[in-house]
Amino acid sequence: MGTLFTPRLILEPMTLPLVEAVFRADRDALEAIAGARIPAAWPGRVLVERAFSASLEAIRADPETRLWGDRLMINRDGAERLVIGSIVFHGRPGALGVAEVGYGVEESWQGKGVATEGTRAAVEWALAQPGVRVVTATTPPWHAASIRVLEKSGLVRVCVEEHETLGEVLRFERRG
Repeated sequence: MGTLFTPRLILEPMTLPLVEAVFRADRDALEAIAGARIPAAWPGRVLVERAFSASLEAIRADPETRLWGDRLMINRDGAERLVIGSIVFHGRPGALGVAEVGYGVEESWQGKGVATEGTRAAVEWALAQPGVRVVTATTPPWHAASIRVLEKSGLVRVCVEEHETLGEVLRFERRG
């Protein structure tokens, strides 16, 4: 899985050493591995819980499956390389060819279109992978900014469903 480039972003693949540094809360190692300055909120418990749906042991056991498509969002247009967000899939798609994507952007970068730019590139990459038929995502119905990111990334709303911890969510998808 190579690095993706968009007009304003470098989407660097997440690696096992990077994830291990996140779980250790080792900022120096994170910055060295990423080759970029890490936001003040990184690493942190919220990031780990949001970004990694699997335990560190599960990721170590099968990093190619667990970290499939996961990328750091790094700015391209500044004097300093900064990690400004991330895009994660919920593991390698199974036999049905369904990949679920999630994303997060640092607060100071929100509202600038980088979530859309990065998510669109990651979704297009995923749909170009063998066996992937559809990319899905969910968001709460009140999260207007997230809905816009998904729609601008080419996903369309397909249903409303109940999530075990979030309650009602909207499901979006984009087919290849």
